[in-house]
Amino acid sequence: MENDPDSVALASQPLDSLLAGVASTAGGLSGAEADARLTRCGSNDLSAVRRRPLWLQFLDRLHNPLLIILLLASGFSAMAGDFYSFAIVVTIVFVSVVLDFVQEVRANNTIEDLRRSVALRARVLRDGQERELPVERLVPGDVVQLVAGDLVPADARLIEARDLFVNQALLTGEPYPTEKHVADLPHAADPSEATNTLFMGTSVISGTGRAVILRTGRATLLGAMAHSLKAPPPPTDFEIGVRHFGLLILRVTVFLVLFVLLANVLFHRPWLESLMFAVALAVGLTPELLPMVVTVTLARGALRLAERKVIVKRLTALHNLGAMDVLCTDKTGTLTEARIRLVRHIDAQGEDSDEVFRLAWLNSRFESGIRSPLDDAILEHGQPDAVDWHKLDEVPFDFERRRVSVLLERGGQHLLIVKGAPEDVLRLSTHYEPGPGRPSAFDIEARARVRRLFEQLGDDGFRVLGIASRVVGPDQREARVTDETELVFAGFAAFLDPPKADAAAAVHALSKAGVAVKILTGDNDRVTRHVCRDLGIPVTGLISGDELRAMSEEALRLRLAKVNVFCRLSPPQKQRVLLALKQRGHAVGFLGDGINDAAALHAADVGISVDGAADVAKDAASLILLEHDLSVIHGGVLEGRRTVENVTKYILMGSSSNFGNMLSMAGAALVLPFLPMLPIQVLLNNLLYDASEIGIPFDRVDPETIVRPVRWNMDLIRRFMLILGPVSSLFDFLTFYALLTIFGAGEALFQTGWFVESLATQALIIFVIRTRRSPLVSRPHPLLAALSVGMVLLAALIPLSPLGPLFGFVSLPLGYFIFLAGTVAAYLILAESIKRLFYRWYGRQARRGAMAAGRFPHGPSSRRSEHRAHDA
Repeated sequence: MENDPDSVALASQPLDSLLAGVASTAGGLSGAEADARLTRCGSNDLSAVRRRPLWLQFLDRLHNPLLIILLLASGFSAMAGDFYSFAIVVTIVFVSVVLDFVQEVRANNTIEDLRRSVALRARVLRDGQERELPVERLVPGDVVQLVAGDLVPADARLIEARDLFVNQALLTGEPYPTEKHVADLPHAADPSEATNTLFMGTSVISGTGRAVILRTGRATLLGAMAHSLKAPPPPTDFEIGVRHFGLLILRVTVFLVLFVLLANVLFHRPWLESLMFAVALAVGLTPELLPMVVTVTLARGALRLAERKVIVKRLTALHNLGAMDVLCTDKTGTLTEARIRLVRHIDAQGEDSDEVFRLAWLNSRFESGIRSPLDDAILEHGQPDAVDWHKLDEVPFDFERRRVSVLLERGGQHLLIVKGAPEDVLRLSTHYEPGPGRPSAFDIEARARVRRLFEQLGDDGFRVLGIASRVVGPDQREARVTDETELVFAGFAAFLDPPKADAAAAVHALSKAGVAVKILTGDNDRVTRHVCRDLGIPVTGLISGDELRAMSEEALRLRLAKVNVFCRLSPPQKQRVLLALKQRGHAVGFLGDGINDAAALHAADVGISVDGAADVAKDAASLILLEHDLSVIHGGVLEGRRTVENVTKYILMGSSSNFGNMLSMAGAALVLPFLPMLPIQVLLNNLLYDASEIGIPFDRVDPETIVRPVRWNMDLIRRFMLILGPVSSLFDFLTFYALLTIFGAGEALFQTGWFVESLATQALIIFVIRTRRSPLVSRPHPLLAALSVGMVLLAALIPLSPLGPLFGFVSLPLGYFIFLAGTVAAYLILAESIKRLFYRWYGRQARRGAMAAGRFPHGPSSRRSEHRAHDA
C-alpha cells in the first residue's frame, strides 16, 4: 500500500513553519477561529458525509424499479383516458412512501442523537484554556493533550512528549509500540520513520504528549487509506436472516407475478390492465416495509436501552445482545465498587513500613504511562517525607511484563524503583531488607516466608503490588528492561476494593436469564476467590494465565463449560478465551474499559464498555454503559431480546400472509374471467396493511419469550410460512366461493368483497401471531391494536363512502358482513389452533435435533438448544 507523501512529509518540516502554516501557536486557537475553520474544513470524521436534503432522500425512495414500472403503466392508462386511476395510483404510492420515509428518518435521527451522546472526546486548548470537546469538532491548528489510552484524533505534529509510546499497527502493521519525540527529522519515508508525528486512528500506549493538529477527517493519512481500512464488519446472523427472508419472498413474488401476467395474457384480458395488476401485486407482496420495521424497531429498542443507561453505537448489536449466552467481565468495577484504597504498606517481615510507601509513592508520582486506579490510591493516601527526587527515565508499564520502573536521581545517587505484579517482582529480586538500609540475600526460607505473606494477603481479599528498588551507577541516565534484575525487595502495597452489594443479585439474574457470567481478570486467584466468596458466587472452575499458556486449543474448549474464573490473564489470553467460547457456538459478550481490553472487545459478539473508559475501548465497543453495573446489562439483555421478538412478529406475519396471498392470487388468476382486484385496490390494500403494522415496534412481548437467549431462526420462519400461509388461502377460496355462488357477485362486487376480506384477515392475524399464548390473555400495545382494528374498519367503510367509486368499489350486502364476521372468526380460531400445534411440534423437533447432535442435556449450549423452539 502506498502512503500519501503529503501526510508523511509533515514529519520532515520544521515545527515553526508548520505552526505558521496553520496559523496556530503552542497555546492553540481561539473559539471563534476554530468555529470558522470547522465551517470551512468540515467535520473531523472519516464516516461523515454531507447530508443530502430531505427531499432528495425522499426521491431516492422512488428508485424502486417496481414503483417506476407501476407509475409508467398508470401513466399509459391516463393517456388512454383513465385519469382517475392514474391520480389514485400516484396518491397511494406517495402516501405509502411518505409513511415509510417519515418513520425511518425519525428512527435514524434517534440513533444519531444516541451516538453523539457517547462520542469520543479530546482535550483541546481553546482561548488558552483546556476544554473537552467531541473529536469531530477538531480543526487544523488545534492543540490537543494526549495521555495513555487516548486515540489520536487527527494527523498532528508533536510539540511536547514525555515517554510517549504509540501503537501504529493500524497503519504500519508493526505490533510493537513506537516511541515518539519532538525533534525535527531531515527525512521520513513512511509512518514508521515519522517519530515526531502522530497519525489519526493510532493509540497512545503510555506517556503524555501535546500536539498541533495539521490534517483532519479525510485529509489525514488514515482518510486516504480509508477505502481499505474501513471495510464494513461482517454481517450478523440477524442481518443475514433478514436478507434471506427478503430474497425468499422476492423470488416467489417474481415467479407469481410472471405466472399471473402470463395467465391474463393467455385469457386475452387487456394487456395494460394486466400489466398494472401484476406490478401492483408485486408491490403489494414485496416486503418493502421490512427495512423500515427493522430500523424503527431497533431504534425503538435503542431508545428504551438509553432510558436504562445503555447507549447503542451499532444497532445490529441489539440482536447479538439478545442472543448473548455468555458474558465475560473483569472483576474491578463490576463485582467490586472500584473505590480502591491503599490500606497497608508492609515490608518482607510483614511489618508496617514507611519506606515501602515512600518507594511506591515515588514510582506512581513519576510514572507517565498507563496510570491505574492503584496509582491513584497510592497518591491519594498521602505524601511521604524526603521526596526531593528528579526523574531521569522510565520503562513504561506493559501487560506482558506487568510492572513499571522509574529511574530517579537525588544528590548524585541514581535509584531504579520497580512496582508491579508481586510474583514477577519477587522473581526478579535477589535481596530483601530485614531492616532499613540493611539488604540481605534471599534464601529459600526467606523467600518462602515472603510468598506466604503474599498468599495470606490474597486470601484476606487484598489486591497487592510488589515494590523493589536497585541503586545504579551515577553515569546511567536511561532505564532499560534489562535493568529490572538483582532487585532489593522492599515489601508489599496492599489495597482493598469492597465488593458491590448488588453484584451477586445481578450475576444471579443474568444466570437465570440464560447468560453465564465468566470472570476474566488480571488479579491472582486468591483475591478473586475471596471476592467471589464474599458475594456468594460459586467458583466452578479456575484457570490461571500460566495454565492457559501451556494449554492447547482443544483442551481449552473442553474445559470452558466448567470454568467460570480466569486469573492473571494478559490481553491476548482474554481474546483467546473469547474466541474459544465462540468456537463452541456461544454468543459472547465482553465488558471492558481499559487499553488492554480493546482486542477482546473487537473479538466479542457484543463489545460493552463504559462512558469513562479509555478511548480505544469505547471505540471498539458496540454498547456503552453510562453506569458500570451488571444489573444495567441484565436490563439491556432483556431489551435486546424484546427488540428481536418484535421484528420477528412482522417477519412471521409478513411471510405467512404474503405466501397465502400468492397462492390465492395464483388460483384466482386461473379460474376468474376478470381480475380478482384492480391495481389501485391492490395498492390501497397494501397501504392500509402497512399502516396497520406501524405499531409493531411498540408492542409488548410475553415474559416467557425472553427468559432465554433469542437467536435468529430462519428454519422456524420458513416452516411457519409454509404451514400457516395455506390456511389464509383456504379462507380466501371460501370467500371466492361465497361471493360467486351465494351473493352472485359480478366483477365489482367480487373485487370489493375480497378487498375487505383480504385486509381483515391480514391485519387481524397479528393478534394470533404476535404471541405464543392465547390472544385473549396476551394483550397487544394499544397503538398496534387500534391501528389493526382501525384499518379493517376503514377498509369496510371505504366502499360505502364517496371514495368507493373512485377505487371501483360497490356497496356490499349486509349478509356479506355477517358471512365475513364468521369467516374471519373461524380463520383466527383455526390459525390459533395450528399455531399451538406448530410450536409444540417444532419444540419436539428442536429437542430431538439437539439430542442427536449431543448438545442436550449437557451444559449451557444444550440449554440454548432446548429453548431454540422459542427462538426466532
